[in-house]
Amino acid sequence: MGVHELVIAVLSVFIGAYLFTGKRRRFIYLLYKTLPRDVLGAYRFVRVNVLLWWWEWQNFTVAKLFTRHATANPDKIAFIFEDKEWSYRELEEYSNQLGRYFHGKSLSREDSVGLILESRPEYVGIWLGLSKAGLVGALLNTNLRQDVLVHSIKAANCKAVIFGSNFKDAINEIRERIPNVALYQWSELPDTPCLEGAIDLNPEISNVDSSPLDTVALGTPRDKLIYIYTSGTTGMPKAAVITNLRYMLMSCGVNSMLNLRPTDRIYNSLPLYHTAGGLIGVGQALLRGITVVLRRRFSASKFWSDCVHYECTIAQYIGEICRYLLTAPSASCDTTHKVRLMFGNGLRPQIWKPFVERFGVKQIGEFYGATEGNSNLVNIDNKIGAVGFVPLCAGSLYPVALLRVDEETGEPLREPDGLCIRCKPGESGIFVGKINPKRVLNDFSGYVDRKASEQKILRDVFRKGDRVFNSGDILLMDEFGYFYFKDRTGDTFRWHGENVATSEVEAVVSNLIGLKDAAVYGVEVPGTEGKAGMAAVYDPENTLNIKEMAEGLKKSLPSYARPLFVRVLSELPMTGTFKLKKKDLQEDGFNIKKVSDPIYFLDNSGVYVKLTEEIYNNILDGKIRL
Repeated sequence: MGVHELVIAVLSVFIGAYLFTGKRRRFIYLLYKTLPRDVLGAYRFVRVNVLLWWWEWQNFTVAKLFTRHATANPDKIAFIFEDKEWSYRELEEYSNQLGRYFHGKSLSREDSVGLILESRPEYVGIWLGLSKAGLVGALLNTNLRQDVLVHSIKAANCKAVIFGSNFKDAINEIRERIPNVALYQWSELPDTPCLEGAIDLNPEISNVDSSPLDTVALGTPRDKLIYIYTSGTTGMPKAAVITNLRYMLMSCGVNSMLNLRPTDRIYNSLPLYHTAGGLIGVGQALLRGITVVLRRRFSASKFWSDCVHYECTIAQYIGEICRYLLTAPSASCDTTHKVRLMFGNGLRPQIWKPFVERFGVKQIGEFYGATEGNSNLVNIDNKIGAVGFVPLCAGSLYPVALLRVDEETGEPLREPDGLCIRCKPGESGIFVGKINPKRVLNDFSGYVDRKASEQKILRDVFRKGDRVFNSGDILLMDEFGYFYFKDRTGDTFRWHGENVATSEVEAVVSNLIGLKDAAVYGVEVPGTEGKAGMAAVYDPENTLNIKEMAEGLKKSLPSYARPLFVRVLSELPMTGTFKLKKKDLQEDGFNIKKVSDPIYFLDNSGVYVKLTEEIYNNILDGKIRL
């Protein structure tokens, strides 16, 4: 053997020993296993970023892009609603009329106008028209009433409110508390009586010129487009700022990462005031030329028959929708539809496989991202339970991270130098995204309320002077780079020295009671450390077998995670995004003097007994050991 061959052989041995020993061998294996996913994800990620860069360079806005679609394909169907088809030309002309009408009012650029209307094409046309006039539509939750509705209108500093005639009573209840807000009523039928003091909008705009507005040219990509409110599960709703670029990013991000096609037809039965329905769903029609089928409200019994009727190839979900569909009676349309992809967020891992097997949906595109956040994840390869992934070698290109948190306070833990500590694979931590105003992907527009925006920002995280968006969510990343949602930081509680993840307990409880609605939360008990677990279950037919539930919990959960109290609900305090209002339930606690619903207590024998006044007082007095 010559000298050269000997040197090469020795180097090969050293390189092989270096690469294939210790943790490096495992890392190379992980890279090999995730390479197809990461290459595909990287290609789609680069594609959407190039598109957004080009749109920003061209100074495009959502209104400008929609007008381009309407000009290029005026007769293509943008929306279908109750068998009525809306072409791009019709929506363009309607939004132009609306925009021109409000441009003539005494409103300044970027003034906000509240919108409370059921889901329908006119809803989109109204806020799109407002944006053409340089105004910002504040998309009000249609379930809000009284104080919360007033708060939402004032939080966005609305100068006017457009309301559907079926919300006339809700507006009438609060009109004296918003005396300086102009009121406009939209009615589906021409002979509908108008609220006294409000302007009947339809006849006002019917004869307005429908040609394009000159003000559209003044818009820029970073202008405010709409306000979308947080769901209010943990407090009063906050108005999150959605700029044109943010709208483009979220709509086109899902479009690109899940490879949606121009020939697809999307079934969107979600509320249009919500990010999933009004931004990601509607955005496919406005920005990518895909026909979207709208529905006034979600119906489990009509979901699949609608998909068959309208020949939809894609459907959307949020929250508990998939569970509602799974509990619905079987029907022939369960498998005769053409839906190849369902995308959304909130599909519980426990029902993922049964859902796919029953309905034959080939791909689930579960995604993660807060309305106001700057970091989004998408599951592109059907990994059960995962909300998305980050390529193992692309952390610097997509700057998100999981940070270790204090189990008591939920605050990030820091090193002696003051910087935060990253989680290792398999560790749960708070999900954050680095803020970089120069990049649309990492910008954080926050809320209308600047103080609320500041509360979502962490500083000096990876290096001194940097800033990150604090999602408030606890996620876990495995060694393959997949992320899994675990809980909200405010929802996780500590009992008997152990952390209890409410989402995991909720899944167990829901499975035990036949996939009915269930919420789990921590409640304070005088004289004890931490919070005791409490479950609220929806049982309007009074069919709950509390004994079987106790036995199932004993088999499925450790003692510290079993709910100490169970409240049986006859009415469902649900948000418009299909989430139980935990804050209201948590404030009620197990106070039988305040709550009229039946409450059960898990006694020392492991059996749920009716919470009587005597037991309640004994708990408060510390006579019962918990």
